[in-house]
Order: sequence, then structure tokens, then C-alpha cells
Amino acid sequence: MQTQQTGQIPPSSQPLQGKSQVVQPAQRRRPRRAPQPPEEAHLVATLQATSVKERNRFGGIFRDHVVDTRQYLDHVRESTAGMQGRPVKLFTNHFRVTSRPQQVTYKYNIDYMPDIEDGKVRTELLLQHKALIGKCHIFDGSSLLLPHKLLSPKMELVSLLKKQVVKVTIEFTSELMPTSPDCLRYYNILFRRILKMMELEQVGRNYYNKREATEFSDHNLVIWPGYVTSILEYETSITLCADVNHKLVRMQTAYDLISALRDGFPAKQDLREQVSKQLVGSIVSTIFNNKTYRVDDIDWEETPRTTFKTSDGAEITFVEYYKTRYDQAVTELNQPLLISKGKWKKSQQDTPRKPVLLVPQLCNLTGLTDDLRKNYRVMRDLALHMRLDPEKRQHELQKFMNAIQTNKEVQQELQLWDLKFDASFLSFSGRILKECSTYSFLDVASSSPSTVVASWTVSLLLSFKVVCVLSSEKKDLYDSIKQYLCVSCPIPSQCVIARTLDKPQTLMTIATKLAQQMNCKMGGALWKVDTGLQNAMFIGIDCFHDIVHRRKSIAGFVSSINQELTQWFSQCLFQESGQELVNGLKACLEAALKLWCKHNLFLPQAIIVYRDGVGDGQLQALLDHEVPQIESSLKSVYPEDSGVKLTFIVVKKRINTRFFVESEGRLRNPLPGTVIDVEVTKRQWYDFFIVSQSVKDGTVTPTHYNVIHDTVRFTPDRIQCLTYRLCHMYYNLPGVIRVPAPCHYAHKLAYLVGQSIHQEPHHSLANRLFYL
Repeated sequence: MQTQQTGQIPPSSQPLQGKSQVVQPAQRRRPRRAPQPPEEAHLVATLQATSVKERNRFGGIFRDHVVDTRQYLDHVRESTAGMQGRPVKLFTNHFRVTSRPQQVTYKYNIDYMPDIEDGKVRTELLLQHKALIGKCHIFDGSSLLLPHKLLSPKMELVSLLKKQVVKVTIEFTSELMPTSPDCLRYYNILFRRILKMMELEQVGRNYYNKREATEFSDHNLVIWPGYVTSILEYETSITLCADVNHKLVRMQTAYDLISALRDGFPAKQDLREQVSKQLVGSIVSTIFNNKTYRVDDIDWEETPRTTFKTSDGAEITFVEYYKTRYDQAVTELNQPLLISKGKWKKSQQDTPRKPVLLVPQLCNLTGLTDDLRKNYRVMRDLALHMRLDPEKRQHELQKFMNAIQTNKEVQQELQLWDLKFDASFLSFSGRILKECSTYSFLDVASSSPSTVVASWTVSLLLSFKVVCVLSSEKKDLYDSIKQYLCVSCPIPSQCVIARTLDKPQTLMTIATKLAQQMNCKMGGALWKVDTGLQNAMFIGIDCFHDIVHRRKSIAGFVSSINQELTQWFSQCLFQESGQELVNGLKACLEAALKLWCKHNLFLPQAIIVYRDGVGDGQLQALLDHEVPQIESSLKSVYPEDSGVKLTFIVVKKRINTRFFVESEGRLRNPLPGTVIDVEVTKRQWYDFFIVSQSVKDGTVTPTHYNVIHDTVRFTPDRIQCLTYRLCHMYYNLPGVIRVPAPCHYAHKLAYLVGQSIHQEPHHSLANRLFYL
């Protein structure tokens, strides 16, 4: 029996075709046919809500990078570089593109009839006509880039998929100049082809070298070293940004876990509950093609002996399918099947997802369990291997670039497009800002610190409503307490694990920390920083997405309500699962302004928003959706001639750019306060990087800031210094954090509500930092 050949391809970002619904273990139902396995379901899903060519028109990162926000900011049209601070020479993990195509290239649209969703199959069908299109080409699944014109602007060709005839239409769409942003997207596609030539295997978006995997047999873990890359245009040049990445895989299949639990839970219902608890929400990697899936449920009624129809209409079991398709033998015939609803994408939360079934025996577990995270030896061993300091990171990246330069096949492919890279780190000048001073509200000059802290702790305990000492770290217990004390009986509360208090040598440190948290939650202040601004309200916005249970997303909105930034107003908004753009900002800001006015008897004259958590490709959406909400709120509250100003700054933490300084012949982390606003910033943006923290191990990760709206008209020096100072104002840590305090407050609020409370907190807590 033969199945339709589809190739090893990533699962579609669209819903996968299937005939069943997710069924809870205890639910009884009549027998039905199972959904197809991933590749079969992927192939037969020919008409989805969004076509391949629409999804591939621009990757998210490229949509962001073609948005020109600086054109609206007249005050920085000449320069976005500051001058304050001490100059320092920096290196970065960017490699300059020294040569690229200078001639016009030609873009063709590729259509298939019937439509084919599988990207690899689309490529194979097109390459059946390689003699026509030539060796030098780049194909992204829907459009083709060529250095030459074809004989006709529109051609209809015939390809064969097994015995099925597929009509392939090639139609000319446009000429691309060498400077076109679209060219960069094709260079990235070409570079991914290069990584495959180097025998790196794709898992998700990144590529890994399984040949150099490191096994931790004591912990049943394997680490695959890999790389994350992107080619983009920056201030003065196009560069390849490359960073080291690692994939953590457990030496255990999902079936191994089920078998181990079966020994400890002989009762059927107990076993099913434990398996669901351990597997649902986890990510598994299929051993036959390294594709990753999120487990959404367990189907206990289906087994590998279940039959399904392939795309050519043949009946086949899962056992037969995987043997024929991948030469993988499924030996355990009575195991249940894993259900995955497909890839969860923030941008497609409204698209219905249909499940696919996976055989547990063919799925490796990934990531760490809670028990492994609590194991000091495991975390120490992993950190030694994965947390690279600047010297080790440079060594690995230099080895990577050398491999590219010395691989003949790779060089031949690059030469077809005249694409060359510098083999050395890009270097330039940064600046180190002046150290920020904080002013503490705890005066210990007259007494010893221990006396003051002890007295302060006692007085707080007398006035504090609830302190809960927990016997364990059980999440359900913590969640129940927080739900009750944040919703039903709104009282500031503090939870502490009993064993944390059972350490005499650190008791004073712990008591001090508890006292600080209690003080904050009751509305007190620990220290303040001079921001240099008067009559300014600071706002932080962040979103929490529950990718485990796929509950509603939570948007956290936090705003300062006094000029010292020691008191804050907090509100959360419930949104659809996966929704990133926030609705309801107008009402949030109006409530915040009302509370500010109550505290200060006047309205602020400047609103500065730090927006965290925005995904790639959503920059224009922020300008179109969130900024107008805030402007609308200001218009409804302020008179027309008020002159109130608004600045909106996008904050990004998940970036691959790293910075290094050379000291005593070695690369080291930059000092806190290091600012970068040249070379790796963009001409179209008012952006900068700040290294605000000092790290003991590994390489420090900078934070990227992008000012997309600014009627305050901040100079680069002023906004950079202000942002760095705000990183000192987070009360739950006596140090500097990666992002401005309002951002992290918004994150903590959204996280607590999304993870534990799942309801809107009581309004009486809105002016307290109850979520710290």
C-alpha cells in the first residue's frame, strides 16, 4: 500500500485537516476515524483561510523593518545618535556583507492547480523544470527570484506528484532593484539553504548540528548546538547577525513517560490524569523529521493500529504509514495517541485549528520538567554548557563563519549571487552613561541596619493583613490563595515557602526582602530616581499569553500616579487567546488620569508609554491601533489647547544582537549603562540599545528601544538617560533590571492574573503593587 509522498516539511501554520474533535479522557463516544498524521493532514489541507503566498509575502521581521517611523519625527531627522557618556569601543555579533548582487533581479509568482500547501512539495514540483529556471534561483514557496528573465512573462507547466498531474503557473510580477527590501528576504532564504548544505538540521526557525550534540546521560538530556541568523540592513551597511543557540532534548519519548507513570498509577483514571498533567502543554519533537508539536490532549481510544485515509484515498494504519514513509517501526501497538492542534500563532488566533495525531513512541520530549529545574546539579551542568561567556561565544561564531568560508559547495552557491561576508565581528563606538543615583526612603544613619530592618519588619507585620507561609511550592495552593485574596477578599498578601525561613544564616536578608515586598504592596516606597522630568506620567504595557492551556490573553496596564514614580495604578484587560494588540487602552488611560489628578490636583503634561511584548511585524499595527487609542483618550480628557504631549516607545528583549568590549586582550561584557545608537540601529527608526545589567555568568543581553511616536520631542541623550534611569525603579529587586520599571510591573501584573487568578482583580487593589 502506497501513500502520497510529501517530503519532510514543517507543519502548516494553518489548521491541519482532520475528522475528529479533541476528546477528554473520561468522555465516552462512538468509534470514529482518526485524523491524519502531520504530513498527510498537511498535504490535503489545500484551501486554508490564508494562502501560502499571503503568509510568505513578507516574514514578520521584514514587515517591521520596512516601516519608516522616523519620517514623522522631525526633531531627529538629522541624527538619532546621542553624545553624553564616556566613549567605549564595542564589538557585536554582526558580520558585514561585503558584496551582494548589484544588478536588477526578476520576481515571478508561482501558482499551483490544485493548490499545494506543503512548501517542500511546492519546491520539488517547481524543480522538475530546473532546466528552464536555471541553477541560480531563490524560491520561497510562492515567489521565485531569478537574475535573468524567462522567455515568456507567463508560462504554464505540468509537474507530477506521484501519479497526480499538477499545473504550475509561472508569471512575472516585478523587477527588483538591488536596494529593494524584498531582496533581503531572498538573501535570508538563500542563507537557510546554505545552512542545510552545511548539514545543519532545521528545528523550528533555527538550525542545529546534531553531529556535535552533547549527552548528559546522568540527566537523560541531550543538547544540540545551533545558530540563529538574519540578514538585514542597518544604519550604514547590510549585516549578517549570527548567534549561538541550543536545543534541549530529553532522552525519553512520550511513550517512555507514559510507561513510567503506568507503574506508579495502576488505576486507569489516575494514570490518565497523571499523563495529561505531565504531557499536555509540553512540546515534543518527532524523531523521524525533527518537527516540533505542542501536545494539547491525549486520545486514549485511538492506537497506532487505527486506520486513516491518505490523500490518494488509500486506507492505512499509523504503523504502516510510518514504516512506509519513514522506515520507523512502531512496536507498541496499544499506546494512546497524542493530539496536537497545530502551531499556535499570535497573528492567527481567530483561525480554527483542527487536530493531528502523533504516536508517543516516535516523539521525543523537549525542555525541562519542574523537577529538573529544581535539581541544582542539572542546572549547573546545563549552565556550564549553554551559558557562553563572550570569549566562548566569539569562538563558536568564528568557527561558524570559518566553516562558511571554507566549504566549497557553500562558496559556489554564494558566488552565484555574488554574496560575501566579512569574517570578523563588526566594531564601532558606544557610550557609557553616567551612573544613576537612587534616593532611599529608609534612613539607617542613626541606627544599625539590623535594628532598623527588624523594627521595620515588626511594624509591617502588625499592619499587614495576610502573610501566608506555605509548606510546599504547589501551584494549585498558591493559585487558590491568590484568587481569594485578590478577588473575593481583596487584601495585599505575601506568600513565602516555609523552608525559605529555615535558614538562620540568611534570615536577616530574607526578612529585609520580605519587609520590602510588604511595604511595596501596601503602597509604600523604597527609593526613587530623579528622572529629570516634571508633570510626566509613565505607562507600561505588556501581554501574557497562556500557551499551555490557551486561555484568554491578559494585557497589563500600569501607570505612575505621582511625580516621584513611587505609586502606581494597575489594570488588566482580558483578550482573545493569542491576541497581542490591546483593546481598551482609552478607558485604562482615562482611569489613570483621574487617579493622577486626585493625587496631584492637576493633569500631567507628558505621557510616556513603554510598550513591551510586541511581536515581529506588528510595528505598523501599533501605530494604527494602540497609539490612536491613547490619543483619543487624551482628547477626551484634556482641553484642545492643553498642549499635552505623548511619547510611545517599543521595548524588545528577545533579540539576537550581543555587544562586547575588549579588555586585557579578552572579550568581556559591556558595563551597565552602555548605550548603542549607531551602526546596528536603522535609518528608518529612532532606536537604540541599552545594556542596563551586569551579569556574572554568560553574555549579557541588551534591550532594544524604538521610539515610534514622540510629540514630547525627546533628544537622543534625554530619552536614553531617562530609559536607563527607569531601569532602577523596580521595587522587587534592589538593583537594575533589563527594562524600565513600568514595563516590568505590567509584565508581573499580566503574569499573575494569567497564571494564577484568571479573573479581574478587585478594583480596591488598583493603586497597589499587589502583584510583586
